[in-house]
Amino acid sequence: MQLRGQWYRGGTSKCWLFDAGDVARHAPTQEDVLALLADAFGAADSRQLDGVGGGTSTTSKAAVITATPDGPADLDYLFAQVGIGQATVELGSNCGNCATAIALYAVQNGIVAAGDVATRVTMRNLNTGAVLSGTVSTPRRRVPTAGQARVPGSTAPGVPVRLSFHGPWGQSTGALLPTGRTTDRLVLPGGAAPEVTMVDAGAPAVFAPASDLGVDLSSMTAGLDHRLPELLELRAEAGLAMGLRGPDDTPQHAIPKVGLVAPPAGYTAADGSHVAADTHDLRVRMLSMFAPHPAIGLTSAVALSSAATIPGSLVARSIGPSSPEERTRHLRIGTPAGVVATEVVTDADGNVVEVVLDRAARQLAVAQIEVARTVA
Repeated sequence: MQLRGQWYRGGTSKCWLFDAGDVARHAPTQEDVLALLADAFGAADSRQLDGVGGGTSTTSKAAVITATPDGPADLDYLFAQVGIGQATVELGSNCGNCATAIALYAVQNGIVAAGDVATRVTMRNLNTGAVLSGTVSTPRRRVPTAGQARVPGSTAPGVPVRLSFHGPWGQSTGALLPTGRTTDRLVLPGGAAPEVTMVDAGAPAVFAPASDLGVDLSSMTAGLDHRLPELLELRAEAGLAMGLRGPDDTPQHAIPKVGLVAPPAGYTAADGSHVAADTHDLRVRMLSMFAPHPAIGLTSAVALSSAATIPGSLVARSIGPSSPEERTRHLRIGTPAGVVATEVVTDADGNVVEVVLDRAARQLAVAQIEVARTVA
C-alpha cells in the first residue's frame, strides 16, 4: 500500500504531514487511520526500523490535514503522537512544532495564497479545538523554500514562522487550573509527595520543583533515567487529578506534559556550553514520552508561560511576580538546548489571550511511503 506524505522539520521536531483525502482512501475510519499511521511509522519496533518513524518522541509525529476555506480556520489538522516500541497512536494532545511545519506546508501547497509581504495561516487542532496561527514571510508573493532562521536545539536554518496560540487555556479540561488550585500535592505510589502546579494551556502539564524530586538543573547533560519511574508516576497521578483519565484507565504517555523547574542560575547545556544566569528567567527540564525532551515542546512552553502569570504557582515563584501593568511579558526559558523566548499577552484582568514564539521550518521530502501491515 502506498501513502503519499510530506516530511517537514518544524522547530525541534520532525513531522510527517498527510492530506486527509489521501489518508481516507486507505483508512475510512479513525481506527483505521491510527492503524495506518502505526504501520507507516513501524511503531511496533522501538527502532521503527521498518517504517518512517525516527525512533524518538520528537521525530515520531504526524498530522492529517484538511483544507477548510469556509471554516473557522484555513485548515484543520489531527495531530498524532506515534508510539515507539508499541503499535499505538495517541490523539490526546497538540504539537506546536508540527503546527509550525503545517503553516509552511499550507503556503507551499497553495492551501493559503501567498500575500505580498507575509502570509498568515490559521489552523484548528482537532484534538483539542485549539486555534493557532502561523505567519510566514512571503516577500513579493514568493513562496519560500529556505531561510536563515534558527531555534535553540537545532543548528540547521529554516524558513521563519511566527507561531501564535490564541486563547490557549482550558482546551482539554475546560479550565486553566483543572483542580481549581494553584498548587496541589500529589502522593506518588513510591511514597514521594511533591508540591505541583497543574495547568491546561497549550497542553495539559504538571510542573514540580526539580529539587523536590532530586534533580539538579545545574547541568542538563545527563539523562533522567534515575528518576524516570517517579516522573512516570507523577504523570499518571497528575492525569488522574486533572480529569484526563479515570482510575481504571491506562495512563497516557503524551499528556500531561511533565516539567521540573528551578529559579535562574548558570547551568551547563546538553552540548556542554555554559548558559549564564542573566540570560534566562527560569530553568526547566521536560519529559517527552519516556525520555527527557532535548529542548522544550512548544505546547509545554505555552503551559509554562501561562503558569508564570498565575500568582502563587510554582512557576511564578521561580521567576518572581510580574507587573500588573505589563500586558505583554517576555519569558526566557532555560532549556537543555539553550534559551527559548516566548511573548505572553494578557488582557486587563491578567488572563492569557495569546502566546507567541518565533520558530523555523523546512520541507525535507515528498514521498510515496510503502506501508507494510503489521505481521503478528
